[in-house]
Amino acid sequence: MTHQTGEHGAGADAAAGVPDPNDNRRQVLYWRLLARLFDHEEQPALESASLAVVEDIGLPSALLDPGASVGSVVQRHPELAAEFDGLMTPEPEEEGGRDRAAEVRRAALASKVLLNVFASSPGTVTAEQLARWQSDAEWLERALGCRPGELRGGRGGAGRAGAAGGTGVSPTGTGVGAPAPDLSRLIPAIGPELGSIEAGLVKRMHLREVLADPALAARLTPSMSLIEQLLRDKDNLSGVALSNAKALIRRYVDEVTEVLRTQVEKSTVGELDRSVPPKRVFRNLDIDRTIWKNLTNWSPEEERLYVDRLYYRHTSRKTTPQRLIVVVDQSGSMVDSMVNCTILASIFAGLPRVDVHLIAYDTQALDLTPWAHDPFETLLRTKLGGGTDGTVAMALAQPKIAEPRNTVVVWISDFYEWRQQELFDSMAAVHRSGAKFIPVGSVTSSGRGSVNPWFRERFKDLGAPVISGHIKKLVHELKTFLT
Repeated sequence: MTHQTGEHGAGADAAAGVPDPNDNRRQVLYWRLLARLFDHEEQPALESASLAVVEDIGLPSALLDPGASVGSVVQRHPELAAEFDGLMTPEPEEEGGRDRAAEVRRAALASKVLLNVFASSPGTVTAEQLARWQSDAEWLERALGCRPGELRGGRGGAGRAGAAGGTGVSPTGTGVGAPAPDLSRLIPAIGPELGSIEAGLVKRMHLREVLADPALAARLTPSMSLIEQLLRDKDNLSGVALSNAKALIRRYVDEVTEVLRTQVEKSTVGELDRSVPPKRVFRNLDIDRTIWKNLTNWSPEEERLYVDRLYYRHTSRKTTPQRLIVVVDQSGSMVDSMVNCTILASIFAGLPRVDVHLIAYDTQALDLTPWAHDPFETLLRTKLGGGTDGTVAMALAQPKIAEPRNTVVVWISDFYEWRQQELFDSMAAVHRSGAKFIPVGSVTSSGRGSVNPWFRERFKDLGAPVISGHIKKLVHELKTFLT
């Protein structure tokens, strides 16, 4: 294991048919990875062989310590941070053959990230263990070329500095500036699996006991899985536990709001209104047009341009008063959409001349319009679970459609309804009235979408296909219509 072969020697051995020792090193690390993933019992022979490999290639033995978070390893060895970024993204084939020594190094680092995320210990989970897992999951997302939180559908770019487990180097600010890569062929559906693991860890926590202790509650990092559990259990909390739960929900809402507000601001805006005279200030001065229009005043003798009129850019945009009606199914499978869309509604409520109405329903409907500007207060008034009867929500929504041409109705649900034909007929009537009707499919806390095929086909035939996937799609649809 400790014998090192030089680059030229390795190439000569490979050409002569002699196995490259790096192939054996990599194989040992992968066998250990598989053994650890499927059996929590330690395999002494694999552990000792892996330790020899890691030390042989100059990596710290802490990579093999299941109790050490990736962040704590990076804290002690900061030079490894750059190696974890994009570690598992596909790379183009290099001319001159494979670099087997580099493959061994990547195998050791990748094994650490994968084991920390996918080989969690059974039993009760502490707040510290949850925070450490969340930190490790962020490092896995970085290794796959994504921003922290991006694969789990959370707050891409939101950092978690100081997470438990010695995260001295916070997994934020990944050097990968490009959009998230297409990982569907590399690791199908890894995002939903990460969300599912996180949800399982949250369920294994004694959450009420953790919330009752301010020191333990402070260690919790808010995530969609945790928020779902808090929303389900909020009516059973009181005193310090309730205050800590509200603080966690508020933190999460604020972080997601910041991300969604940025997406709204980046979206397209209304066309220029040329009927409004441009404001005559320097920042609106159109230099090129001013020069072009005054070229007749050019003096060849003096080589000077005389300007007798200044031209300014139009900046005023056409805005028509618009009404946005958001209807959200608050059944248990809808928590992700409930959180994101209530926050989104509050952001649009802050835009000029946009009148936002918010309705939540299960078997009964609740008009949350008075709190539409505050997603935190809105979420505290929701009650997850129960059946679904969209007709009661439609009865509240239809009277709000005063001017169909200036109204958009966003309906967020999995559309598994009790009276589906009756509800669809009323939705089709809204669409035919001239209002913009946008059906949005549900997304569970693990990221899996679920939409009733019966409704999906009929919405498609109606010309209003169900929007599913990333919330950016909904942001674009709303912004295009409202401005």
